[in-house]
Amino acid sequence: MTLPTHTQALIFANGDPNDGEMVRRALDAAPDALVIAADGGARLARYFGRGLDALIGDMDSVTAEDLERAQDGGAAILRHPAAKNETDLELALLYAAERGATWIRVIGAVGDRLDQTLSNAYLLALPALRGCDARLVAGKQEAWLAYPGATRIEGAPGDTVSLIPLTGAAQAVRTEGLAYPLRGETLIFGPARGVSNVLDAPPGMVHLGEGVLLIVHTIGRA
Repeated sequence: MTLPTHTQALIFANGDPNDGEMVRRALDAAPDALVIAADGGARLARYFGRGLDALIGDMDSVTAEDLERAQDGGAAILRHPAAKNETDLELALLYAAERGATWIRVIGAVGDRLDQTLSNAYLLALPALRGCDARLVAGKQEAWLAYPGATRIEGAPGDTVSLIPLTGAAQAVRTEGLAYPLRGETLIFGPARGVSNVLDAPPGMVHLGEGVLLIVHTIGRA
């Protein structure tokens, strides 16, 4: 059987809701998105009032009540063994890409476990997501990866924008619409040169010659 494709996907990870304006923007932008829960992320889907199309993972953190609710609602239940190489969120991201999603928002991926939060951000670099607009959203923040070329930052004057190199040096970084411009500079891994810039003439633009940047956009002053 060939499953229908979706251009948008909402993924609920098994973290804190971190409800806020950026989260609500994502939900409002995708009323008909494919909705996927990564295991215990079914709890967050229920919190935000979204029914599930798929529940994926080893089912070690989803409650019996949420699992039954997903089954009764017609969600696909995709079980994986506990001894696996991928995290549940990774499986959910891959599933979204397989179903044709090119716009993906992940809710619940930022929490009190630093290792999980960092690894969740790194999951945005999955080869299957290259060419997708895939972002983590939490509270007033969204984060995504920028590759060589031009990246547009939508927002309002006063919003905070941080540019963090992930794979060594990010070279030939040039910005437009930011209060502290970069003019073909190199951001190296370690120093916080690109952190806490300010959007003053939206939309902002980031031009990158080589490397990978994690862009973190915060509504208002961070």
